Amino acid sequence: MPATQEGSPDQIPEGYKISESVNGVVSLVKDRPQLILPQEVVSVETVLARHPKGRDYRVAVQKNQIVVYERLGPDIDALSTIFGKISALQSDAMKMRLQEQLDKMARFSPILRFILVDPEERKFYAERWSYMGDINDWIDIGESGKLEKLARD
Repeated sequence: MPATQEGSPDQIPEGYKISESVNGVVSLVKDRPQLILPQEVVSVETVLARHPKGRDYRVAVQKNQIVVYERLGPDIDALSTIFGKISALQSDAMKMRLQEQLDKMARFSPILRFILVDPEERKFYAERWSYMGDINDWIDIGESGKLEKLARD
């Protein structure tokens, strides 16, 4: 394959695509058929958008899963609570600029996933990441069912 600079390909190899993670890591990945339908992703994003802290979540598709990621670290509301008496945090414009910077630096960790278990019936089951003691792993959080109901619950 010809290169524009040493070690730099001038095109993406056939059967691959560029992918970006919720944390901004760009990778070259195999282009595989999507098992998750676009409207299923939208249904999870819609539920998250209604959450009071909806901006603290991101959604990604991984093979047969819809994974929900949560922001790590403080947001502007938490910083305002901690440093509320600092005059810079009293201004709405400054709060907005600080929130933009926090959003650019944000890192996200997976906390919830919906796994497609029946492609014909479009049934999923939900798992939550557990931080309890010796259990640092995914745990079941209910029965399988339709994605819309699982996401609402």
